[in-house]
Amino acid sequence: ERDVALLLAPRDADENASAVLEVRAGTGGDEAALFAGDLFRMYSRYAQGRGWRVEIDSATEGEAGGYKEIIATVSGDGVFGRLKFESGVHRVQRVPTTEAGGRIHTSAATVAVLPEVEDVEIEIHDKDIRIDTFRASGSGGQHVNKTDSAVRITHMPSGIVVTSSEKSQHVNRDKAMKNLRVRLYDMQRQEKDLARSSARKSQVGSGDRSERIRTYNFPQGRVTDHRIGLTLHSLPQILEGDLDPMLNALIAEDQAARLADLEAELG
Repeated sequence: ERDVALLLAPRDADENASAVLEVRAGTGGDEAALFAGDLFRMYSRYAQGRGWRVEIDSATEGEAGGYKEIIATVSGDGVFGRLKFESGVHRVQRVPTTEAGGRIHTSAATVAVLPEVEDVEIEIHDKDIRIDTFRASGSGGQHVNKTDSAVRITHMPSGIVVTSSEKSQHVNRDKAMKNLRVRLYDMQRQEKDLARSSARKSQVGSGDRSERIRTYNFPQGRVTDHRIGLTLHSLPQILEGDLDPMLNALIAEDQAARLADLEAELG
């Protein structure tokens, strides 16, 4: 009966879509960038285990390692359906390698998972965008881009800015436009999610990117998801990509909320 009810419940139309994964260092300086690197590695390991393809679109490395920002496309069946609840603020508590006194520091990184939908029509008018070209910075030597091939597109009505810095300006323009469509579509999704979540008690599918969703506590070896109150004492395994115990619990909570929505609708 539950399976039939789930089939009747409102379903996310983007469940089976590939996704754009963004991880950005938040508060915490070098330690936040290192943590962002840990998170991206965790998602990459998880994707590898499920046979998904991860292609890095752009990355800005941290001075001590990790990433200030990294954006990647994760391609495969059901990517968005598995990863969509990862959007939000992830907090880490650990002793940095640079900390001589052994004090625990708290830093954070933000994760955003956006559905990459091929057949959605997002209308973008030429008058609404500004396209700039610039010289991409490289790591020195043969990798330095000597031509203004990198592309930055600004969508004036929304304020969204996207960039791409491959070697070909033509490729960059196509990638940046694709990226812009993904973001505009995601903006529409967020508006719907927030409208829906105001009537829903469950926070799991709220779509609030500024919400602190999870804490990774290294001294105690635990990971806590604050939305569903779940604590797992398996932090090393989770960081190695063993995300299913956490994701399965989040998906089950969301399914329960959708069933409740359906029951309320049917009276």
